[in-house]
Amino acid sequence: MVESNRVEFKRELNDSLEKEVVGFFNYPEGGELYIGITDDGTIIGLENTDDIQKRIVDRIKNNIYPSVMGLYDVINVTMDEKNVIKIAISSGPEKPYYIKKYGMSPNGCFMRVGTTVQQMPKEIIDSLYSKRIRNSLGLLTSPRQDLTFKQLKIFYEENGFDLNSKFLKNLEFYTEDARFNYAAYLLADENGNSMKVAKYSGIDKVDLIENSEFGYCSLIKATTNILNKLEIENITRTEITSTVRREKRLVDPTALKEAVINAIIHNDYSNGIPPLFEIFSDRFVVTSSGGLPQELTHEEFFEGISAPRNKELMRVFRDLKLVEQLGSGIQRILNSYDKSIFKFSPNFLIVSFQVENAGKNAGKNAGKNAGKNAGKNVLKLNTTQINIIVLIKENKYITQEEIGIKLDKNVSTIQRNMKKLQEQKLIERMGSATDGYWKIL
Repeated sequence: MVESNRVEFKRELNDSLEKEVVGFFNYPEGGELYIGITDDGTIIGLENTDDIQKRIVDRIKNNIYPSVMGLYDVINVTMDEKNVIKIAISSGPEKPYYIKKYGMSPNGCFMRVGTTVQQMPKEIIDSLYSKRIRNSLGLLTSPRQDLTFKQLKIFYEENGFDLNSKFLKNLEFYTEDARFNYAAYLLADENGNSMKVAKYSGIDKVDLIENSEFGYCSLIKATTNILNKLEIENITRTEITSTVRREKRLVDPTALKEAVINAIIHNDYSNGIPPLFEIFSDRFVVTSSGGLPQELTHEEFFEGISAPRNKELMRVFRDLKLVEQLGSGIQRILNSYDKSIFKFSPNFLIVSFQVENAGKNAGKNAGKNAGKNAGKNVLKLNTTQINIIVLIKENKYITQEEIGIKLDKNVSTIQRNMKKLQEQKLIERMGSATDGYWKIL
């Protein structure tokens, strides 16, 4: 590895950190800054990396403007058995970025030029500022101000976060005039955003057999419900030959999950068009509006260069472990599929996952997800029932009380839905009420 327009080495943490990082935030492709490597590429490593990581995060958070929350990762990596800190930086959507104490001036604004970082001329600063995205979720005011965040807080607490009175402020849910912004609106308990999972009987949109709606709640809860719904629909098929028994999901579950999460995070919500998820007899299709974020080229997109359209959403999804490292989602998809599954247009990004051997043995094997009868009955399942099956799949000893807490439903609602699942022979109680477990048929 050598220094380039997207890679910078530093022997140690020094006063130039903000300048180097700002240069990458202002660069169309972002970049990576390694601390613990000399200019010639010699890996010397670092001591006390935990303390250095904390100092880096604090300096980036407090010394750079506009906010870069959700646009970078600070990671401790091992290279040649030595500890090195890697700062992965996305191209920012609100250029120009600058060092706060110097303001939006050539002394505070920097840009990458080849392998160097240089002051940004005033003409470029003015041009970038005039083009600054005005439909950023953080800048748009929420259409409602009576927002609550009970659902979001539950997700954070389940992930080990201790919440305080600054929870909403830390997530940057307010505009400059102290009103809730559009990111807050999307993540609130109640909102007007809704996403659909449409299922068709054939390869076109002629015969719609199911149209499930997920929304009007926190975007995190809606995302979880959609992932659970697709988990049920993405059944396991079994093919038996004279020599081998082969089981495989309709489409790769990891790739499908990444496509769904990418669509939800990077969707352009300012135009009022939510992501759409469709299931045909021969394919699963994920559609998001807004086209490629930040005018990335196709090549940069496939290389995993990260330029989040909605940094506020990216931050929350990363906190809740729905997203891992920046730019890693596309690579996970490409691990199982080639680039041809992506279709680009100025206003939409469409990912189409072909079902292997579509039409072959269809309906014979509903497989592991919901049992051999799930394929026949899935159309009758509501969102709560789908989520119950997924939770039982994860933990067969789960109690009805625990399911109620996770789904934010009272116990009587859970009992009623589980009774229906038993009547449809999708689940069965094995053993006693106290020592038994749930079985997916």
